[in-house]
Amino acid sequence: MTDDVLISVERGIGRLRLNRPKAIHALTTAMCEKMSEALLAWLDDDNVEMVVIDHAEGRGFCAGGDVVMLARSGNTDADEAKRFFFAEYRLNHLLFSYPKPTLAIMDGITMGGGVGISLPCSYRVATENTRLAMPETSIGLFPDVGGGWYLSRLPGRVGQFMVLTGARLDGAECHYLNLATHYVEQSGIEDLVERLMVAPGRATGALGAASAPTPEVKIEQNLALIARLFASDRLEEVLAALEQDESEWAHTELSTIRTKSPLSCKVSLRLLADGAARASFADEMRAEYALAGRVVRTHDFREGVRAVLIDKTGDPQWDPPTAEEVTQEMLDVLFAPLPASEEWTPFPEAETVA
Repeated sequence: MTDDVLISVERGIGRLRLNRPKAIHALTTAMCEKMSEALLAWLDDDNVEMVVIDHAEGRGFCAGGDVVMLARSGNTDADEAKRFFFAEYRLNHLLFSYPKPTLAIMDGITMGGGVGISLPCSYRVATENTRLAMPETSIGLFPDVGGGWYLSRLPGRVGQFMVLTGARLDGAECHYLNLATHYVEQSGIEDLVERLMVAPGRATGALGAASAPTPEVKIEQNLALIARLFASDRLEEVLAALEQDESEWAHTELSTIRTKSPLSCKVSLRLLADGAARASFADEMRAEYALAGRVVRTHDFREGVRAVLIDKTGDPQWDPPTAEEVTQEMLDVLFAPLPASEEWTPFPEAETVA
């Protein structure tokens, strides 16, 4: 059996290399736990000056998490799903609060769980192959792994646009929106890692030397439309604004949102509204953990995974089927905090930060 995460220390760099190429490096509970164990061990290891996270082979950085497992767990008591979320969110928070420099190389598909281990990093490298998205509303889930924190803090209403449409951003767009700190062509990645190993304490210089000019930023021309048409935190009002707009772009995005779970869309908008006001990333993880454990047991999540990933019929039957039928009471049940004894908690070593 090949290790799903390759862990090594070389010339001052602690490396975490995702290694599940057939699953586009989708995260499992064991992978999250292994990475956290290494990061905790490196906290007091003077041989590790910085951490680099990338993928070992194959296409894509990380396609997310094991959602088929989550859906099967949601069909029963959801205990396995909760164990995954607990471990994954601890890893996310540990990276967010990590005292040593961290760098994620987001080369290729970077979605869901891949976003969760990238955005907390000090440095985030995008390439011409980067396709970053939070497409969870397509399968009845929501943008977790800190989505409520990061996406609510993007300019204008780009975060809300991303979660409702599942839009895929390329490397130039990621750099423009500061989801990536640097844009490096894929052909320059190997040289970048070598430069970092030569001088781990001079990461900024190595990244500057490796960076390339970004191509055209496609999303820039639509920012005004996004800000206007996605201005509301009410799904019904966003749909109405898109319906009333005469642009082809609006009609295309409206058609896309109509394919998503109305419940998930409303959950996602509320998560971002709440996340914008949270005081700490730990508070975000605590709230998302309570929400995730409930959402995996909903009809829409299990149906979305069936239709999109298992049977691949592409015809999920959402319930409720329309935005108007998703009530405030339904959302309140999903968003209720957990009892203190069941809450998510960070690693003690990461509690004092973030």
